[in-house]
Amino acid sequence: MMENYCGKRLDGRYEIREIVGVGGMAVVYKAYDNIDDRIVAIKILKEEFLANEEFRRRFKNEAKAIAVLSHPNIVKVYDVSFGDRLQYIVMEYIEGITLKEYIEQQKVVNWKEAVHFVNQILKALQHAHDKGIVHRDIKPQNIILLQDGTIKVSDFGIARFSRGDTRTMTESAIGSVHYISPEQARGEITDDKADIYSVGVVMYEMLTGQLPFQSDNAVSVAIMQMQQEAKRPREINPDIPLGLEQITLRAMQKNAKDRYQSASEMLMDLDEFRKNPSIKFDYTYFVDSEPTRFVDPKRVPPAKAPADAVKTEPEEVEEEEKEPSKTMPIIFGVIAGLIVIVAIFVGVFLGRNAKKVEVPNFVGMNYNDEIMGNALYTDNFVFETVSVYSADAEPGDVLTQNPEAKTKIRKGKTIKLEIAYNDDSVLISGIVGLSAEEAQAKLKSAGFEVKVITKYDKNAKDGIVFDTYPVEGSYGEKGSLVTIYVGTTENPNAATVPVVVGYSQDIAKKLIESAGFTVGNITEANSDKEKGVVLSQSPEGNTTAESGAAVALVVSNGVPEATTATITVTLPKSSGASGVMKVYLNSTLYNSDQEQFPREVSFSGETITITLKGSGENNTYQVVIDDQEIQSGRIDFTKSPAAVSDVKKTEFPIAVPSVVGKSVADAKTILENAGFKNITVVDTEGNKVSAGTVKSQSPEQNEKIVPSAEIKLTVE
Repeated sequence: MMENYCGKRLDGRYEIREIVGVGGMAVVYKAYDNIDDRIVAIKILKEEFLANEEFRRRFKNEAKAIAVLSHPNIVKVYDVSFGDRLQYIVMEYIEGITLKEYIEQQKVVNWKEAVHFVNQILKALQHAHDKGIVHRDIKPQNIILLQDGTIKVSDFGIARFSRGDTRTMTESAIGSVHYISPEQARGEITDDKADIYSVGVVMYEMLTGQLPFQSDNAVSVAIMQMQQEAKRPREINPDIPLGLEQITLRAMQKNAKDRYQSASEMLMDLDEFRKNPSIKFDYTYFVDSEPTRFVDPKRVPPAKAPADAVKTEPEEVEEEEKEPSKTMPIIFGVIAGLIVIVAIFVGVFLGRNAKKVEVPNFVGMNYNDEIMGNALYTDNFVFETVSVYSADAEPGDVLTQNPEAKTKIRKGKTIKLEIAYNDDSVLISGIVGLSAEEAQAKLKSAGFEVKVITKYDKNAKDGIVFDTYPVEGSYGEKGSLVTIYVGTTENPNAATVPVVVGYSQDIAKKLIESAGFTVGNITEANSDKEKGVVLSQSPEGNTTAESGAAVALVVSNGVPEATTATITVTLPKSSGASGVMKVYLNSTLYNSDQEQFPREVSFSGETITITLKGSGENNTYQVVIDDQEIQSGRIDFTKSPAAVSDVKKTEFPIAVPSVVGKSVADAKTILENAGFKNITVVDTEGNKVSAGTVKSQSPEQNEKIVPSAEIKLTVE
């Protein structure tokens, strides 16, 4: 059972205050960071995960990676710890509710609000994907909604650590399995397009108020994710615009190749929809009873597999069925259900890649239209093509193949195909990456008509071709039209971000929104500026950014960033003696341009001043000499000058000099010069006297005592 850390301090820094959330793998606590003086959230991994060495290694590597994420729509990671008995992640503390809670409150989220939320989620994912990090567990429970409408995506990287956890398909996974992509349900390696699928499911749930696939059994939901099509959102909620339904269903395509290929691509369609909510997208996999539409030629639907399509071995032989009894269908149903579940587990966890597959007969098929558009083939084989002249075959038809049809080979092996071309067909190749002028010249010399479309794409270079239609690698007839897409750095949707630094938070909000942007995350920072005044913004003012983008603000909390405090310290007095002084601020050795520690001081008994600089209200300081504390107190740096209080001084013990054999007068002089004032002189019978020769002393020579302690001299 997970230990409750409430009331404890981690690594001498994080004071755990309360539990704010419990998940399948971790417990989240609210804590106070006494070094950076801020409230944080700490996610502590449950003990059962610490026993798995592989999990611990991957957690350590991944935690380092996610710490580099810095985006206004991502929960910031401040610190990580990889102890043998305790592993945790320290994150910014967010006051808000989960998107799941908001959906449950609203039942159905207004489509304009849903677009606003998804836009922020995609921007967070775009930043993460650019850093090479895939979330793999996007769901409303991992998305936090702030009061101002800002979205914060959390739990980056955690899901990707747990692919070895066999409970992925058990009842405990029911919260996540509703949102996972088909390839995740099959246990395959996933990329950023798995996150796109999950975003589609989240948007589906917001728009309809229900999940696309529902069952009490996690395995059943996983099977639905792989095999069933979701009911179209407009059948559930007719108020959803058609274009938004199309965006949602495109994100949720079973085949990753049919989905949006990146978060930025989906953002572009959402932006088009926001500009024109009545827009209709020409995605060919949507069936519509409306009149004939112009179809996106770049998205060819998968061809239907022929009768000798891919088969896995061993094959099942169907036996003749006998007339069943009334109870037999029930028994068969139960058995069939168990077989399906067992098959899923075997497929996911034992690995289906070990099976061989039968090579179909590709001869006569068109490579571009029937093979490359069919996931049944592209998921099982790698194709290597050679162009061969043929006066009889249609351009792109397969002439020969190796291995031949019906050969059994392992999944993922290469099949070599000879592809036909003739006098009227030309291979389109080597166009992407050329300048617009070079591409036009090359295509025209090959006999094509050329159309140039200049289009903004954040990944494209200015003036360079980044795509074509028909796509490279396909054949086109001489005289036909080839469209080339040329990149431009001029974003038609870009706008100038207003300068809001120096304005109050309310005025800054109006300036940002009037310029076509939204106000993003607002954080406070120490400053001597008036409370609420904007200290900095991101993006910066007078720069260009995508219209509608969020502008994050840092505002003053009215507390000076740093002030100075002067403390006075009285040094020990001991003739000829010295020691090493150190000063600690909040248990950390203090050093600045003005004050350098440790440093040697002489025991002169003089009073010196030390200047300390810091921030915050509750600060402590200690002054030590030779590791013996001589002074401590508290400092409030929120005031100017800083206020010093609760000062406590402790005497520093010094060595007692030898005065045996000295006269009383000389002995007192020696002791007083050494810093001792409390001197008592007695004779051998204990009577106080004022003269004589010292026979013995207590304490003895070189014993260390505080200056106020009594020294007794016995004389004769």
